[in-house]
Amino acid sequence: MVGGQTAEKSKHAWKQVYRALDHGPAKSACTDKLIQKFPKAIEDFANNFASMQSKRHAADYDPTVKFTKSEVVQDIATVERAIAAFTDAPVKDRRAFCTFVLFRRRP
Repeated sequence: MVGGQTAEKSKHAWKQVYRALDHGPAKSACTDKLIQKFPKAIEDFANNFASMQSKRHAADYDPTVKFTKSEVVQDIATVERAIAAFTDAPVKDRRAFCTFVLFRRRP
């Protein structure tokens, strides 16, 4: 939304956008039924975001949870594929998704 790594952008605007994501509402948006209206690559990205956030919370807050190295390696590969597919999605759809995740919908 502010610009890619090679885009000319404001350092301060990029930092604000980078830090602006509130993970709770973002996860809610990613699990909202409206996410199904996005292209499959973006829907898959949203599903992965929600899944990985749940795993991160388990890792951070549940002292009994254990992840094997092979599980983590698989998760990393899955996320990398989801990011690559998201990046290949049309820019208008990526921007719409970012807007959907960052800004609260009003009735």
